[in-house]
Amino acid sequence: MIMKKILSTLILIVVAISTIAQTTKPLVKPISKPKLVVGIVIDQMRYDYIYRFWDKYGNDGFKKLVNEGYFCKNTNYNYVPTYTAPGHASIYTGTTPAVHGIIANDWFNRVTGRTMYCAEDNNVNPLGTMAKEGKRSPVNMLTSTITDELHISTNMKSKVIGIALKDRSAILPAGHTANAAYWFDGSNGNFVTSTYYMTELPKWVQEFNKKELPKKYLTQSWNTILPIEQYTESLPDDNKYETISKGELKPTFPHDLEKLYPSNGGLGMIRGTPFGNTLTKDFAIEVIKQENMGKSGATDFLAISFSSPDYIGHYYGPNSIEQEDDYLRLDKELAELIKAIELQVGKGNALIFLTADHAAPEVPAYLMDLKIPAGYVKEDKMIDSLKKYLTITYGDSLVLSYSNQQVFLNHKVLEAKKLYIEEVQEDVAAFIQKFADVSEVITATTMNTSQFTEGTRYLMQKGYNAKRSGDVLVNYLPGYVEYMSTGTTHGSPYSYDTHVPLLFYGWNVKQGSSTEQIVIPDIAATLAMMLNIQFPNGCTGKPISSLVK
Repeated sequence: MIMKKILSTLILIVVAISTIAQTTKPLVKPISKPKLVVGIVIDQMRYDYIYRFWDKYGNDGFKKLVNEGYFCKNTNYNYVPTYTAPGHASIYTGTTPAVHGIIANDWFNRVTGRTMYCAEDNNVNPLGTMAKEGKRSPVNMLTSTITDELHISTNMKSKVIGIALKDRSAILPAGHTANAAYWFDGSNGNFVTSTYYMTELPKWVQEFNKKELPKKYLTQSWNTILPIEQYTESLPDDNKYETISKGELKPTFPHDLEKLYPSNGGLGMIRGTPFGNTLTKDFAIEVIKQENMGKSGATDFLAISFSSPDYIGHYYGPNSIEQEDDYLRLDKELAELIKAIELQVGKGNALIFLTADHAAPEVPAYLMDLKIPAGYVKEDKMIDSLKKYLTITYGDSLVLSYSNQQVFLNHKVLEAKKLYIEEVQEDVAAFIQKFADVSEVITATTMNTSQFTEGTRYLMQKGYNAKRSGDVLVNYLPGYVEYMSTGTTHGSPYSYDTHVPLLFYGWNVKQGSSTEQIVIPDIAATLAMMLNIQFPNGCTGKPISSLVK
């Protein structure tokens, strides 16, 4: 009897446990996601600017990102040419020009027989301007972006917006499905967009434009933010390596902007001053507030590009007090922007990354004076010589264009003359290789039939698109550029152009740093892994292991 009671009790206990197990649902922790992702790209930022100006930065800009974020110190572009449009496209598509097709800022189009701009789109109309520069969209980019994939993953619930002074720097990061992209029109001082995104400029943008901030910022002098004698990281203010603006006798402080801007590009001159960064920051904060970024219920994405450092670098060079002052001021703009972001969504709820679209070399004239090998390539002379040689050899110059260090041959003439393209390409390559400033020359045939795994040829191949690139690709020696004798440019496969900072900060980012070799396409792959979404459809990058453990 006792045994029966014990057995009955055990059965009841088992039934009770089974019932509880069936009715009690396990606690499942929801997948954490940031409320807002903010991508910050600085146009023409060298890696060394982080440490070169470190002692003069405040605590809440660059230092905050380094001290509280994760610093990938060995980040490089893995293709050539290192220009603005390919840079922005590669950051956000997670691949290189070979795949996403943005091979330069502009390139020769064999179909139309003319040079085309990376973001041109004659099927859309400008909003906020009458200028043709408003006819812009991402239609020429061949792959999706991380911003596109975020949009798709949330069934278009996320809000995605791109902003910059340069149209390409706003449009390409925002992707094909963006809610909006806004850029600056120097002809009227407005932030504008196109009908690709909307039918009319939002009321709040119109109100922002009515403030006429560019005119306000240009009716002042640009003087150094610190006493000029403290700029010991730069060359003396008055030096021969800087470009002189119209209306100035020397490239020295103070720069009387109110006097200068009418004859130096009008309101567009703000791009070449630190106040272009201020204007960008002002507009970014207004976007965050007016578009209620980070409050959609899904992860939102704001892509910001600061364009002014590029204009200033081109004009004055990397060792100028102007560029140093620009970065000290930009540090303050970043501090204000980070504060506004965290005020909007709460500290720790925003994922911020900062990088650059390319770096920059020293002014070649400066290197030459230091007895370091460097110089200026005379492209016109080289191509004129090539055309004469081809005319003598084949009865026709055969050259349609030479742009972005690529020779485009006339395939129709080659076909009519029954010439083998491969043989003519090799002939052109051999001729150009003889020039003293040239490092190496590769034909399109070699690009299409060979696989390079290292060195500059590997970088050239990653920048080569079979349908858009030329017949013969040229690389110059280190330190050699095709540019004027003052200021600097960029575009080469060398570390002075490819090595850029990469910082992650905020949501789920632990403080630290790494010297692991990172390439720019890794950024989009890392973001995709952190957000648990698909990689962009052409992505060749790999997630940064230390950030996605």
